[in-house]
Amino acid sequence: MNTELRQVTHIDNVRLGEDEKSVVIIDQTQLPNRTVYRTLRTAEEMFDAIRLLQVRGAPAIGICAAYSIYALARQWETGDYDAFAERFHAAKEYLNASRPTAVNLSWALGRMEGAVTAHAKSPVEEILNLLGRECRAIHEEDIAMCRAISEHGLGLIRDGDGILTHCNAGPLATSRYGTALGPLFLGRERGMNFRVFSDETRPLLQGARLTSYELQRAGIDVTLICDNMASIVMKNGWVQACFVGCDRVAANGDAANKIGTSGVAILAKHYGIPFYVLGPTSTVDLSCPDGDHIPIELRSPDEIREMWYAEPMALPEVKCYNPAFDVTDHTLIAGIVTEKGICRPPYTKSLAALFRDRE
Repeated sequence: MNTELRQVTHIDNVRLGEDEKSVVIIDQTQLPNRTVYRTLRTAEEMFDAIRLLQVRGAPAIGICAAYSIYALARQWETGDYDAFAERFHAAKEYLNASRPTAVNLSWALGRMEGAVTAHAKSPVEEILNLLGRECRAIHEEDIAMCRAISEHGLGLIRDGDGILTHCNAGPLATSRYGTALGPLFLGRERGMNFRVFSDETRPLLQGARLTSYELQRAGIDVTLICDNMASIVMKNGWVQACFVGCDRVAANGDAANKIGTSGVAILAKHYGIPFYVLGPTSTVDLSCPDGDHIPIELRSPDEIREMWYAEPMALPEVKCYNPAFDVTDHTLIAGIVTEKGICRPPYTKSLAALFRDRE
């Protein structure tokens, strides 16, 4: 791997502090103009980092949450299990409320809490050591999952293909190669070349600020487009596949991702372009029957009115509707790429099979 590509794919976007009582993140709200590392020590700082998108991307949120609750637990001075467990549960519920849509958040926190409840008769210090191993395992597993997803996804495209993506699902949002961008980085590592069209992704501009940043730094041919330009690049024949990440996949294959994703899928269907969702099995929520049951986060109207502008672009009394995500219907999805392979319709069967195999 060339040095430039390695610097992108191996970026340390979330890590445990050396004292194991803090978490260090790259503040993604400062990119691409500044690379700012933030050290999170309090529950409030950790909550805000997730809520304010300083750390974002479903897998990265899960990793950050796991490290955060472990770092908090290391700060508590109690040897009594009941007091420790009560405090742990309260911290878990608090962090879990930071964002509602990405299932990795509750999944990672639930896994960490499981390590506490499963060892109720163990000394607290022993439980802390178990938690330390568990949060590191969550991170290491995500690295392995991203590599496997990248391998499977790479098999769906050919050298020279044009790929359209929406939002950001690269190393900044995950670990190492990423999910939706992972096949592109892996292909680049193997000498392949792609032409990538990156939707800007209004109103938070993850595609402009993060995806185009990662791809450009890695030497991958990337063209930034406004969201309303996706149709024309598809019509021009410049796109052979669409790759997007996901924050939650329902049991029937409906997939929640950054707002605007469902529109891309509808356009791709019209132009006969395969639309793929890439993400780890930790984003699959079999307890959620379909997209109608996925909670959609509503964010501040100011993100539409004034974020990124020198002065507001709308009157303060103008009403705004600002959902952070939408749901792409399973009928629009050609395949869901996970670390265990590519799921095809009917998703009620192929997604369920992933978990039967794991058991």
